[in-house]
Amino acid sequence: MSTFDVRNRDGLARTGNLRVNDAEIRTPAAVDTAALFPSLGNRPFTNLPLSAPQSDADKYYVPGTDPVSFHPLAVCPAVSGDVVLIPGWRAALGDARRAAEYLTAIHAETPPDTARYAPACALPSNAAMLIAAGFDLFDYTAVDLASVQGKFCMPEGEFDASYLEKGVCGCEGCRRNDLFLHNRLALDREIAMVKTWIEAGQMRELMEQRCRLHAEQVSLLRRLDRSPLPAAALPAVRASRFLANSAESMTRPEIAFFEERVINRFVPSRNDVCVLLPCAARKPYSMSKTHQKFQRVIEGRAHEVIITSPLGVVPRELELVYPAGHYDVPVTGYWDREESAILVGYVAAYLAKHRYERVICHLEGGAKAVAVAAAAAAGVELEFTCTDDRPSSPDSLRALNAALKDCRKRRTDAVRGTLAWQFGELVDTKGWMIKGRYPNQKIYEKKTQMFSIDASTGLLRPTMEGWKFLSGYRVTISDGFVPQGDILAPGVASADPAIREGDEVLVEGPGYRATGKAAMGADEMIRSSRGVAVRVRKTKKS
Repeated sequence: MSTFDVRNRDGLARTGNLRVNDAEIRTPAAVDTAALFPSLGNRPFTNLPLSAPQSDADKYYVPGTDPVSFHPLAVCPAVSGDVVLIPGWRAALGDARRAAEYLTAIHAETPPDTARYAPACALPSNAAMLIAAGFDLFDYTAVDLASVQGKFCMPEGEFDASYLEKGVCGCEGCRRNDLFLHNRLALDREIAMVKTWIEAGQMRELMEQRCRLHAEQVSLLRRLDRSPLPAAALPAVRASRFLANSAESMTRPEIAFFEERVINRFVPSRNDVCVLLPCAARKPYSMSKTHQKFQRVIEGRAHEVIITSPLGVVPRELELVYPAGHYDVPVTGYWDREESAILVGYVAAYLAKHRYERVICHLEGGAKAVAVAAAAAAGVELEFTCTDDRPSSPDSLRALNAALKDCRKRRTDAVRGTLAWQFGELVDTKGWMIKGRYPNQKIYEKKTQMFSIDASTGLLRPTMEGWKFLSGYRVTISDGFVPQGDILAPGVASADPAIREGDEVLVEGPGYRATGKAAMGADEMIRSSRGVAVRVRKTKKS
């Protein structure tokens, strides 16, 4: 008998607590699964390759045992809390296209509150990728086999056993000259490292490091970026840093998610004149000295839109929202062809959707080239005010001021813009007041607080009064379910499909209302029988 509770999620990767009989395991983990699951010794012919037909799985897989054997083409017999055994992943890692297809089937079929066990495949060099793909449990078979073959295992790869004496590792196995012990400890250390990155919300950053020395892992990462699977598992926002240090950073699903909402949900504060501005190293941009110069010149006479890599388009209203307020990127002044093509697509889509009467380009270098190409694609004419390739120079600022000479001032409504991006609804914020020191601010209608800003993510947190202006992002609890604190998944009757982990939600039930933050996406709330669905901030009973 097993139970499994997910504790932290980062895309498909997660940490959790697995209990099998009297054993308690903090996942992800490598364990002696033969001792943990004695039934494995009596299940021959079940190490089927993933390419085997379903008929073979139906013939050899033993139903009703723990762990539950599962083939991606079959219906998963597992239920909440089970351990699901999925063999054949060592070979699957060499075929990125098929691996991505198998992963899609596995995540669709297995309940989200089951632990996924990938046998005989975990090495220090691939453990991070396996965990990033959604696996929770491993054994020592692969590292023990490497030891028999005289291989010294590290996250960087497998090397000759002579590395045991080269001083590259100071573990107990190396001190004892014990290759078997070193390889097992190396796997344990790598898994422990992955856990810390998951808990920090930066699993992607670790993967972009780890995959560099393994071509098949780079291929799988790129395949997954092109599939809907990891995008659906991502939170709406994070509070962690977003490090864009490799080519793969450009295709991170968070960027596409942010830009899709900028293009299709966000509505600019005005549509008469827009100024395209360069980004800044300091986040949010308005805290940088360069952007403070821009704002003093613009004085509310135009809508400010920042053009940046890797995000593309960041309206001033959304500069605090993840990842706009969290990313860091190496500054070289050079945007390569692939990078530019992606950014041109985002900027062109934005300019085509949000038609301004005038668009002023106050950019230089790669950003200017992207804006020019995007404007041509969108059929937009640009006005140029950066006279000497230095946007913050006195001459360029004077040219920008002159271009805005006859434009009237209008307040940029960050609250309305953020609400549109966050909830997909246009709210009339006329008469609302913002109080407090940026970014730790609260929004009032007269004396009633409507929202507060979560400075760590940039999202708006509605009060009970604020929710009256919004119609979506509801979670309904079952009749007879009486919450005692946070909302647990078994008590969820329905949830708005748009809800992702990290979203602000309103919980409703008979005589009960609560506002809080989603701890899992809508699909997982409905399909799970365990775990916290909503972290409650405030309740109201009637």
